[in-house]
Amino acid sequence: MQIKRHEQYISNLFAILQYISKDKISASRNFKNKLDKKINNLTHFPYKNRPSIYFDNENIRDMIFKGYTITYEINIQDNTIEILDIFNQNKR
Repeated sequence: MQIKRHEQYISNLFAILQYISKDKISASRNFKNKLDKKINNLTHFPYKNRPSIYFDNENIRDMIFKGYTITYEINIQDNTIEILDIFNQNKR
């Protein structure tokens, strides 16, 4: 499966990384590297995470990572996983 990142995800991730880097740049890099690794592992087990509580669709999932929710959609026909958004679950 191929992983695609939606513009909303990229924009919100950038804002999160900027916020983290205000305190410590290496923490920001570490956050992104670990997140990318976890996202890349989705290709092996795309249905591993819970169905999204924000959408009524079995193919949209919520992955929790360090207090953030990453929503993604599994598209079997196109053989893709699209990362839709990342947000702090406590601030939504």
